[in-house]
Amino acid sequence: MTLEIDVLTLFPAMLEGPLSDSIPGRIRERGLARIQTHDLRRWGLGRHRSVDDATYGGGAGMILRPEPVAAALDELRRADSTVILLDPAGEPFRQARAHQLAELPHLILVCPRYEGVDERIRGLVDLEISIGDYVLTGGELAALVVIDALIRLLPGAIEAESVAEESFANGLLEYPQYTRPATFRGQGIPAVLTGGDHGAVRTWRLKESLRRTLLRRPDLLVERSFSPEEERLRDEVAQEEG
Repeated sequence: MTLEIDVLTLFPAMLEGPLSDSIPGRIRERGLARIQTHDLRRWGLGRHRSVDDATYGGGAGMILRPEPVAAALDELRRADSTVILLDPAGEPFRQARAHQLAELPHLILVCPRYEGVDERIRGLVDLEISIGDYVLTGGELAALVVIDALIRLLPGAIEAESVAEESFANGLLEYPQYTRPATFRGQGIPAVLTGGDHGAVRTWRLKESLRRTLLRRPDLLVERSFSPEEERLRDEVAQEEG
């Protein structure tokens, strides 16, 4: 099944470049994902194709009007569509949500601009997503983040092992990795990685994933259910780190 993604934006060129290069470009060429950008001004109002206006009650900046967005969704939405608004007030984007979205047949991403959107636009979408606690000049960069995160999960997009062992795949940060040279500026690599004992390597990687998560993202461990092995390794890490 090909994942279809339609993006509503005032600046289609901001997306086409990144989505045509590297892994996203190859994914599109192979037909694993069909991604189309649509200029929201196509559904704009009047001779000037207006899409924004001043806010009622006063205030700085302009916001997107509901009519162009509604008209675009009326044309693009299907029975199997999921419409997503990229917005700072949305649900924090997590790997689990990326996996869910990658299994859907059709996504429509709405990219806000200016000071935001008319509140009534929120009633037209199925989901609101935020990529972090900061504000961008528009939703295009957020849309790129979401698209990149989920299309790489499509079957055949990249090696399955890469997806299985990366950060957040099992709720932990990924373990440290090394390549040649064996010694760089006086720093070597852990001996366990060259010993040929695959079981020891697996245990080391799990322990170091727990260590890195404990030190850098302890919030990920708060509600985690640990296996007996993970509990033992976690306790070892806690003792070693003091």
